[in-house]
Amino acid sequence: MSACRMVVWLLVSLWSGVVAAAELRDVRLWASPDGTRVVFDLSGAAHHNVFALQNPDRIVVDLEQVDPAGVRVANAATGKGLVQRVRSAARGDTGVRVVLDLTQPVDPRSFALAPNDQYGHRVVLDLDRPVATQLPSTPGPLPSPQMTLDDKPVIVAVDAGHGGEDPGARGRSGVYEKDVAMAMARRLARMIDAEPGMRAVLTRDGDYYLGLRQRVEIARKHQADLFVSVHANAFRDPKLRGSAVYVLSNRGATSEHARWLAQRENAADLVGGIEIADKDGDLASVLIDLSQSATMEASFDVGSRILKSMGQVNTLQKSAVQQAGFMVLKAPDIPSVLVETAFITNSEEERMLRDEKHQERFARSMLAGIKGYFASYRPQQQIVRGELQQVSYRE
Repeated sequence: MSACRMVVWLLVSLWSGVVAAAELRDVRLWASPDGTRVVFDLSGAAHHNVFALQNPDRIVVDLEQVDPAGVRVANAATGKGLVQRVRSAARGDTGVRVVLDLTQPVDPRSFALAPNDQYGHRVVLDLDRPVATQLPSTPGPLPSPQMTLDDKPVIVAVDAGHGGEDPGARGRSGVYEKDVAMAMARRLARMIDAEPGMRAVLTRDGDYYLGLRQRVEIARKHQADLFVSVHANAFRDPKLRGSAVYVLSNRGATSEHARWLAQRENAADLVGGIEIADKDGDLASVLIDLSQSATMEASFDVGSRILKSMGQVNTLQKSAVQQAGFMVLKAPDIPSVLVETAFITNSEEERMLRDEKHQERFARSMLAGIKGYFASYRPQQQIVRGELQQVSYRE
């Protein structure tokens, strides 16, 4: 290779290296009861490396092929949740080192995400509290595991869709689905708590990311008798409008049936407290199928009641309950419904979703359907009789 060509090749290589360096555009933190999520927004793909240090506790994130000017962006970030402070420094000419000073030891998990409709390239870092120190997902005591004298409350898990890094759909005015869903979920939870013999559990009570299976796990952890996921619908046609209610599709039930069967060693129990870990495959499959069939029937019942009640508040997208394979509907032992309150992409319905009075009406219509369902199908209650503490069940 001639000297001239060598110089050109070196210049091209150096220019390519500069072009390949991504910009660090933002550092966002989301705090939840069980941990903190840190998101690094980048202009392009970048390699990263994460490791923990002690005394004091801190997490180090090395972002490679990132413009060192990103140090200014990282140093402007404010600590939140488990992160006390964010600081950074350049790593030579090709990277940025970010140090997260922590309030306690954490279990870190990191991964890269490709661009989507809302975000560009991202590196996501989840800082989870060690299991022994995790806080309850919602305030207040859990339902007592001890037998009581037939005063077991009805537990309703109210799930505000999306949250944190996942904003959901966005209206023309800039309002996000995650915010209106949280507002209506809180209203519904307060109404449920005001009802005698009923108690609400919010799967999330703040603006933070929560995995879909985590939402179901929280409901099962609190022994919920019903799971209601609150959302706002969206579509590219701004004229589309109306409320809708979804339950699990048969196809979704089949896939979840297979998952539970494959993981029955980790499944503590199904409806009625029947353990399946020690059952053979065929019997476990039958038990899961029976549980799912009863749950889906109940889901249709409560879904129909909620839909009818919502028809008095808003136009219905369809007059019947619809079915889909939503992950949050897949608890095989908890009747579950997903409520699309209104279309956030319809200007008139977006105004309804932002209006506190309409939020109240949506929540009250959901409550009416829930109350109607439990008036007919109270959950079984354990009853302690006499000194022998014999247990019986009743509807």
